[in-house]
Amino acid sequence: MTTGISPVSCRFADYFVISGLDTESGLEPDELSALCQYIQATKFRDGARGNLAGANEGENFEQSPLRRTFKSKVLAHYPDNVEWNPFDQDAVGMLCMPKGLAFRTQVDSREPHFHSFIITREDGSRTYGFALTFFEEVTSKQICSAMQTLYHMHNAEQYDILHTPTSPRGPEEPRLHGQPRPVLHAAPAISRLQRFNSYDISRDTLYVSKCICLITPMAFAQACRKVLQQLYRAVTSPHPPPLPLESYVFNILYEVPLPPSGRSLKFSGVYGPVVCQRPSTSELPLFDFAVGEMFDLLGVENVLQLFTCALLEMQILLYSQHYQRLMTVAESITALMFPYQWQHVYVPILPASLLHFLDAPVPYLMGLHSNGQDDRTKLELPQEANLCFVDIDNHFIELPEELPQFPNKLEFIQEISEVLVSFGLAPEGNIHSGDSQLKHGGLRSLDAVSDKRNGNLASPLNSYLLRENVTIARLQALVKRTGVSLEKLQVREDGGGGGKDARFHCDDEELKMHQLNIHLREVFANRFTQMFADYEVFVIQPSQDKESWFTNRDQMQNFDKASFLSDQPEPYLPFLSRFLETQMFASFIDSKILCHDDDDKEHTLRVFDARVDKVRMLNVRTPTLRTSMYQKCTNIEEAEKAIEMRVMKIDHTALHPHLLDMKIGQGRYEQGFFPRLQSDVLSSGPTGNKWAKRSAPAQWRRRDRQKQHAEHLYLDNDQREKYIQEARNLGTTIRQPKLSNLSPSVIAQTNWKFVEGLLKECRIKTKRMLVEKMGREAVELGHVEVSITGVEENTLIASLCDLLERIWSHGLQVKQGKSALWSHLLHYQESKEKKSATPAGLGPPGFIHDPERRKSDGGGSAMPPLKVSLIQDMRHIQNISEIKTDVGKARAWVRLSMEKKLLSRHLKQLLSDVELTKKLYKRYAFLRCDDEKEQFLYHLLSFNAVDYFCFTNVFTTIMIPYHVLVVPSKKLGGSMFTANPWVCVSGELAETGVLQVPRNTQEITFECQNLGKLTTVQMGHDNTGLYAKWLVECVMVRNEITGHTYKFPCGRWLGKGVDDGSLERILVGELMIPSGENDERMCRTPPMQQSPGMMRRLVTISPNSKPKLNTGQIQEGVGEAINGIVKHFHKPEKERGSLTLLLCGEFGLVWALEQVFQHGFKSPRLFKNVFIWDFLEKAQVYFESAEQRDGNPDENWQSRVRHFCRFMRAINNTSRNIGKDGKFQMLVCLGARDHLLHHWTALLADCPITAQMYEDAALIKDRSLVNSLIRVLQTLQEFNITLESSLVKGVGI
Repeated sequence: MTTGISPVSCRFADYFVISGLDTESGLEPDELSALCQYIQATKFRDGARGNLAGANEGENFEQSPLRRTFKSKVLAHYPDNVEWNPFDQDAVGMLCMPKGLAFRTQVDSREPHFHSFIITREDGSRTYGFALTFFEEVTSKQICSAMQTLYHMHNAEQYDILHTPTSPRGPEEPRLHGQPRPVLHAAPAISRLQRFNSYDISRDTLYVSKCICLITPMAFAQACRKVLQQLYRAVTSPHPPPLPLESYVFNILYEVPLPPSGRSLKFSGVYGPVVCQRPSTSELPLFDFAVGEMFDLLGVENVLQLFTCALLEMQILLYSQHYQRLMTVAESITALMFPYQWQHVYVPILPASLLHFLDAPVPYLMGLHSNGQDDRTKLELPQEANLCFVDIDNHFIELPEELPQFPNKLEFIQEISEVLVSFGLAPEGNIHSGDSQLKHGGLRSLDAVSDKRNGNLASPLNSYLLRENVTIARLQALVKRTGVSLEKLQVREDGGGGGKDARFHCDDEELKMHQLNIHLREVFANRFTQMFADYEVFVIQPSQDKESWFTNRDQMQNFDKASFLSDQPEPYLPFLSRFLETQMFASFIDSKILCHDDDDKEHTLRVFDARVDKVRMLNVRTPTLRTSMYQKCTNIEEAEKAIEMRVMKIDHTALHPHLLDMKIGQGRYEQGFFPRLQSDVLSSGPTGNKWAKRSAPAQWRRRDRQKQHAEHLYLDNDQREKYIQEARNLGTTIRQPKLSNLSPSVIAQTNWKFVEGLLKECRIKTKRMLVEKMGREAVELGHVEVSITGVEENTLIASLCDLLERIWSHGLQVKQGKSALWSHLLHYQESKEKKSATPAGLGPPGFIHDPERRKSDGGGSAMPPLKVSLIQDMRHIQNISEIKTDVGKARAWVRLSMEKKLLSRHLKQLLSDVELTKKLYKRYAFLRCDDEKEQFLYHLLSFNAVDYFCFTNVFTTIMIPYHVLVVPSKKLGGSMFTANPWVCVSGELAETGVLQVPRNTQEITFECQNLGKLTTVQMGHDNTGLYAKWLVECVMVRNEITGHTYKFPCGRWLGKGVDDGSLERILVGELMIPSGENDERMCRTPPMQQSPGMMRRLVTISPNSKPKLNTGQIQEGVGEAINGIVKHFHKPEKERGSLTLLLCGEFGLVWALEQVFQHGFKSPRLFKNVFIWDFLEKAQVYFESAEQRDGNPDENWQSRVRHFCRFMRAINNTSRNIGKDGKFQMLVCLGARDHLLHHWTALLADCPITAQMYEDAALIKDRSLVNSLIRVLQTLQEFNITLESSLVKGVGI
């Protein structure tokens, strides 16, 4: 063992702090926290809860003086200042005693309590604090008499309450960490008076809280707790400690170094050794809080949900009576994210005076102290649309809507449960931990020892049986539920109490904590290693130099998300697509881009990459063949061994505490009181200390501090420091509220920062969504045809909805309902409907009248356009019974507005009601900052440039009204038409079945389940009456909610004896682009589907209409048609458009093959139309007779002929009157489906009928052209083509 420490390490602790009651300034009420509590109290009183509610609930003003909060002060800190970590008096004061001073009398519980806290600096680096709070007797006569006076005043005020009827429950005082005060169930007035008068200077002893605290650069929580406990024990024990307290404090401040990476260190506390150990550079970063405690408090299921919320950067609010629980859960959940890091506001303990910070419209992870009385319903939170609320003490978690499931959730839960069970913990958590285990964490092992002394846990057998009965029984129940296998599990035997294994230098409890920590952390880290094993392949390295990369950082894509997601198993997508959009993922990839070699990588990245390499070596697999097979963690033993080795063999021992050069009389103390220490001996360290490097310049120190923080943050060297700041500022503006001077100006400045941040976020989000949608960026990056995936689009829209909720909840006067946006819309609807009830308002409320009507170019006046109406769109959403919550309604309304390209316009209309906005929002709210609001609406306006189907594609089961209009040819109007027409509309999701259309109006409106994007319309008539011939121009269909209008061109006759004799046709549609756009619209992308402009006149051939296309053009047409189908199948399933369009639409496969068979076709007689189908029927007759006549020996030829004839017969025998061209279309579709087209082409090219019916120059007679055509058609063989039912209805093949 050595004592020499490498010069890069630093001191174990930077400051020792004492805070508590400043007797000179006396009792000062803690105004801010008091005010918050008073406001809360008045809220209840204003409600219908009677006068007493305030007396029950208010903390100050109406609370008995012993329950009020008073200001605590930092009484002393040693040394005065450290140049590399300046002392932040306000922050330390607030976080040491977040609720200020507490007073007690001799009847109250006065257990000491340990908690830790964290201070995040502007640059993102962290300092940790560890505080032990205990009670000391108040010796100052002034303070005692001040308290007495406060009681007299309080009793006088309360006297009238005695004469008002009340509930039997007295004003209950906060339960003190599981130790209830003796409650007097107050019936008689006298006992109630005594209850109020619970401090009498002559009778009672007054105690006040005091706190000792260590501020350290790294979080060695267990070691710090032991140091503080031993110092506290030194002042409370009847015998003075071996040395003055100054010696121990001096030792921890100046003579104990930080252990170097991968080493352990032992130093001396007052009564015993303290051991701490630090992981090596190849292990997971340092983490010294008990992760197991979080699982014990919440249970695996809840932890995993909370973990998912944290990874998706939602707002997370932890709620507990215990500061240490808040800190443990916050630190544990962020540690389990390795290799990612939380990038937003992080305040695990929110001081009472900073409650207004819950209004922050940004992702945050905050911890709120509960007084143990108020339940969740009384907690007024500014925004809840995207909030994960975790009530730690009650084992309860409230989740945001639409939370995707973590990949392989069940297998993951099973793996975690197995670890917990092997350590004797129940996976569902300890549901009764709420009050039964409130004993102070650090003293738990001491309790166990005293219990053992009292004979409660006499033998290991007892403890084993206890565990057997309770835990195992609980597990057995869980096994049934989750299917966790317990056969192979060994429950570890822990040495029944606070015993100690002689081999190790730390007690069993602590070793077990380290072992459980590493087990759980490895299991979580392994999930990311498996999920992102191939991530490096998809990192997009910047093409320009670093400087310009910094400048354009927020516009750059650093990761090829579309390609990465297309490799992932389907069930992962909802989670992964959202996770890839987070700030933490972007920062992780940025740090990857910024480092070139291993030495340059910061710690987290280096460790992660090493693991990824290992996984890739073990599973040699191609990056594209991802499976969702679950792979368990395999490197736990190795990690556990490393810890055990460090604890078995201590690497370094620090100097022992020793007598300091103090004057006679210094260093004495009075039992039970923690003294002010001698600042002269503690103000500076020893001069000759090798490792302390006192002479080193501050710059070097600062860099060193950042090196340590590299275990938490990405701040490794100067070259990157500037960038890291930039990157941080991209995603968020504030890491932690300024814990000081909370003047109105500071609050205003904070809110201004939020407003700027929201606007910037809006700009980045809209740009990202547009670029994704237009695919321009993908093309610039050298990808071809990368279109946005359905999952990814959904993710981006969900994150836009979240941003809108955060904007709408910023600066709300009074919160109503969980969705601030929907609440505002409802207020608007109400005010408009009131106005429209007055006779002046003409037409439905909220409609924009004629001048601003949107026109569709569907046959001019043929289909009157839908009116633009904000209120009408709200009503559509309110009528959808499937959407139950306000948040869901707001999201649906945003999606509908985006699909209709009205989002910006609707929101502008909503905000044009200035009076309403003033009534609902405070002056500093985003929605009342005019310039920012205008810019925000302008950014949203850019969405009008692209087509979204985010409403239609998401709400697939709702009922939607459709309007159908048949437009007959203007030349030969349908006025004489006598038959009864019908239509059947098909979309990507469903079809309607046959709908009769009234003959006179030729239009109908009907309601049916969402059809999705419309693809085909089948239309026909029943051939009744004298004039059953009908020339139809087109059919128009409109979705009455989204306003999308589709045009299905026809241009053909329906009737016997005209055209090809068809009584029904299948039409393929295109989405109309609304014309006459008002100037709000911007340029737009080409329509999503290329589709038939004027549907080809299905080819009728007469002698004088020679085909226009030459063989080269025809070949090109076939090539294009096949190419379209191949591309369709190469896209991920969710993004494929309509296959029907590629087969039967304009320039589709049917059209291309028509051109082939039309080329060089002879026509026998004048004035008689001959169709391709006539040729095919003759070929069929020839093949059937040839087969019987001379039985061709070639079996292949025979089977092809059999197939061809079977299909021809089936199509000819169908009951549908689809005409000759319709039959040809059906044959091509079926041939494509069954991969027979190339066989049939070869058959027909060799058939003698072809020689008779085609000219010599015809394409079908050119052997080399036919061969190339066959080769092209063969490419369809690898695809599984599924036909829409409307194309093959009535054919049983």
